[in-house]
Amino acid sequence: MWDLNHCDPKKCSGRKLLRHNLIKNLKLGQKFQGLVLSPVGTQCVSPNDKDIIEKYGLAVIDCSWAKIDETPFGRMKSPHPRLLPFLVAANPINYGKPYQLSCVEALAAAMFITDHKKEAKFYLSKFSWGHSFLELNSEALDMYAACTDSKSVIEAQEKYLVLAESEKDTRKMWPSSDSETESDTSK
Repeated sequence: MWDLNHCDPKKCSGRKLLRHNLIKNLKLGQKFQGLVLSPVGTQCVSPNDKDIIEKYGLAVIDCSWAKIDETPFGRMKSPHPRLLPFLVAANPINYGKPYQLSCVEALAAAMFITDHKKEAKFYLSKFSWGHSFLELNSEALDMYAACTDSKSVIEAQEKYLVLAESEKDTRKMWPSSDSETESDTSK
């Protein structure tokens, strides 16, 4: 993990993983041979990346979404930078916000997609809200994990977003809970 000290140390999931010896700190300028979850990636993480993670590891950049423009991505080098597909945060700071995942959520998502589900659950178990991430994103994660490569993950993401939008439109057609029902009008 490259820690840019943007977060409140008490709320930082990356630091908590560090305290549990589940992650190591990387220095700016230090090259990492494994897969790095980074907004400068040009491909999505996919099941194809499983061997890279098993051989070289998985890293994350711990920076604040509010300071993303100030982040020196060029000083965090890896031959395998990857983006994550659409997922929704379950952490208390960004709950319900798309893409704004904490370090542990990002790591767990990459682990889940690359068939390291047991490890993903273990990392998330260190957080009281961790199980919520998998519950909130179960359908999307299962779709991504069933893919083969980055291109098919992007296609699955598009399919998932269309499906989510159509479900949202369907819910708009339902009557609101404060509308009259038959039993209300027959009294």
